[in-house]
Amino acid sequence: MEIILASGNRHKLFELKEILKGHTLLLPKDIGISFDFEETGSTFLENSQGKAFDLFNKVNRPVLADDSGLSVATLNGEPGIYSARYGSVNGVELEAPVRNLYLLDKLQGKTDLNAEFICCMTLVLDKNRFFAVQESFKGEITRESTGINGFGYDPIFFLPEYGKTVAELPEKEKNTISHRGKAGYRIAKLLEKLE
Repeated sequence: MEIILASGNRHKLFELKEILKGHTLLLPKDIGISFDFEETGSTFLENSQGKAFDLFNKVNRPVLADDSGLSVATLNGEPGIYSARYGSVNGVELEAPVRNLYLLDKLQGKTDLNAEFICCMTLVLDKNRFFAVQESFKGEITRESTGINGFGYDPIFFLPEYGKTVAELPEKEKNTISHRGKAGYRIAKLLEKLE
């Protein structure tokens, strides 16, 4: 199945192509569509569904959207749905390494560094047929960035059971355990049953 990913993020596209093998995933710009959705929802689900249906109304073909982010317990769930925009000033988003430093600065003096990544995916096949899944991935925040793989908060998200940050994991291993990987595999199983 050809599926349009409601994103401009090539990192997400790359990850999901590995998970949804057998399907063709494209970004909106790959089919000549400009897509920029303003996330106004108060949950990952609302933002995921909003993106999915907004793009579906433009392309009228299968669409997959995700909204994901990092939730840090001691910061009352921040950055949460604002993960990509965390620390932004006047609408200008910080580059990932600067955003990570911003988060680490907010955690100065905190001892509880438990956190989880959350990913909600919505697959829209037509206006009255859609599926949503949400998964999480638990770990803790490190005090400094380590690793070169992945993107976003991966270099500061530590997995005690692996003794590594997500950015130190090989891509295939990350895809089997991450929030996006788990949600993506659930979507893949749904697609198997639908076809």
